[in-house]
Amino acid sequence: MDRTEEKICRLIDAHREEIIAFGQDLWTHAELGFQEHRTAGKFAAAMRALGLDTQEGLAVTGVKSFLKPRGSGPVVCLMGEFDGLPIPTHQYANPATGAAHCCGHHAQTAGVMGAALALADPEIAEALDGNVVFFGVPAEEYVEIEKREQMRREGLLRYGCGKCELLRLGALDDVDIVVGHHASCTKKYCVANRSCNGFVTKMIRFEGRAAHAAGEPQAGLDAMNAALIAMHAVDVQRESFRDQDTIRVHGRLSKGAEAANIIAEDVRLEYSVRGRTIPAYLDAAKKLDRSMRAGAVATGCGVTIRTLPGNLPIVPVKDAGVMAEVLGLVCGDTPVTCTGPDFHSTSSGDYGDVSCLMPLLQFNTGGFRGAFHSPDVEEDDPYEAYVVPAKIFALTAYRLLRSGADRAKSILEEFRPTLTREQYLELMEGMLSEERVEPQPLPLLDPASTVV
Repeated sequence: MDRTEEKICRLIDAHREEIIAFGQDLWTHAELGFQEHRTAGKFAAAMRALGLDTQEGLAVTGVKSFLKPRGSGPVVCLMGEFDGLPIPTHQYANPATGAAHCCGHHAQTAGVMGAALALADPEIAEALDGNVVFFGVPAEEYVEIEKREQMRREGLLRYGCGKCELLRLGALDDVDIVVGHHASCTKKYCVANRSCNGFVTKMIRFEGRAAHAAGEPQAGLDAMNAALIAMHAVDVQRESFRDQDTIRVHGRLSKGAEAANIIAEDVRLEYSVRGRTIPAYLDAAKKLDRSMRAGAVATGCGVTIRTLPGNLPIVPVKDAGVMAEVLGLVCGDTPVTCTGPDFHSTSSGDYGDVSCLMPLLQFNTGGFRGAFHSPDVEEDDPYEAYVVPAKIFALTAYRLLRSGADRAKSILEEFRPTLTREQYLELMEGMLSEERVEPQPLPLLDPASTVV
């Protein structure tokens, strides 16, 4: 470490109790996506207490703070996510909404706040040949889709996740490089420079006709049977998916029949279609669409297929060496692992959208135990969970921007965006669609007719 890096670590350690308290407060007050008003207010207050120029209300609850006056060289964005998951059985679940931080996003936000405490020191800020943005962003988890659809109809948002909305609004237009973090339930330090699946979401409604299931089933159109045929049709598509495309199609019955003795008239499905590349998962999505049509045609029911854009695949950078260096400074005797560009994950996240337009650096740390996305997640080591990420965030920004911002400029020179912002918006808007197949019932037979 050089002298400035040592000072960064000293300052963060001096504020360790404040950083931990901040993280633990968020841990016990989780909020769901695009509803993180308390979290956003707390983060904004911390940024303003440091004298930083701060914007609020971006993509509903996003908060963006600038270390220096705008236009000060390359801009590195340290990003933390605000939202929790709907897991009402967690020990600290919000009693009103069921929200719980079972994915560790609050640790990211605490880490960004802690990094700001150090980088706002005048001597350290002066050593940066560029600017730093501290961005608290909403709604990484793609949940409560019907609620988000309602917000879209009300004009509050257009896409399903926070970073997608921020890109749409131009809130990242003045950012050059994004640094992101994710906690884990093991003590590990990982450079997460891997590719990742993208996905699209399908909301399907089968429209039938109610009738007495025992006394007069022929008078109905069974929307449940239409859904069952459609789900089976999806399954038989799977042999057509190429292995290299890592397609994942998974769904749920979000509304079923009201009773066993009533022919169902309103049955709903929700699917995610994931894949390694945009063409691959859009191809799989078309196969799902025709499966839904098949269920409708076979039963005479109607079907409405709503397509909603999800997240794009993550594109790794060519050189994440600066991230490995910083983890090596902080990790002590714990080995640093690297998932490089040759490693692919079949999960998804809206950092994928960011990575298609600008360089993305990501890292993983520990501090928790249990299994994320389940109710058994617990804090294990508060220092590891909240303070260590703060150091890594701050040291990464410093290494990117010191000495004429040479490291940042090198990453930017090597980066080739997958999409321009205009192409991104065109792609996302193209995925927002609705297809309707009208019911096609056969005429009922004359009940008086018995002629063979």
